[in-house]
Amino acid sequence: MPARCFDFRAGFGVGFIDGSYVKAHQHSAGAIGKSPQAIGKSRAGRTSKIHLAIDAYGLPIAFNITGGEVNDCTEAPGIIESLPGTQFFIMDKGYESERIRDMIEARGSKAVIPRKRNSKRENPTFDRHLYKQRHLVENAFANLKRFRGVATRYDKLGRNYESTVAIACSYLWLPM
Repeated sequence: MPARCFDFRAGFGVGFIDGSYVKAHQHSAGAIGKSPQAIGKSRAGRTSKIHLAIDAYGLPIAFNITGGEVNDCTEAPGIIESLPGTQFFIMDKGYESERIRDMIEARGSKAVIPRKRNSKRENPTFDRHLYKQRHLVENAFANLKRFRGVATRYDKLGRNYESTVAIACSYLWLPM
């Protein structure tokens, strides 16, 4: 599924990508239909996951909603493709894979992703100064989860929860 986009310009050519779990309320399960409605089982029980990309201003640019069991690396390519003109992609260790690094470098961008502790490869292009700015994406999740409907998923249908997240993201854009 393609990522939902708000604005195609990325502030200063920097894109921050991360994911966050959202606990699904017990009444949100059981929607009629064959699709799982982006609710999955993970360690924390029934959860959804918000995969979010923000710009250098800390404002949401694109997001995608999946079940809680979906790994960050599987959703990253769709979000990366939805961010044209981004020079730097800053992500945490959950996105550390050669496939993602190659995809970013093929676009002419630079991946700022730390290597995992057990990695045998070096990371000579890792920019610690840029990586320290990754707190912006964590702050964006904190701002999104101020909204009760985003912090705990009450919607049965995935499209309704996606709309709730989109409205919350648009509220974050309002002060601009």
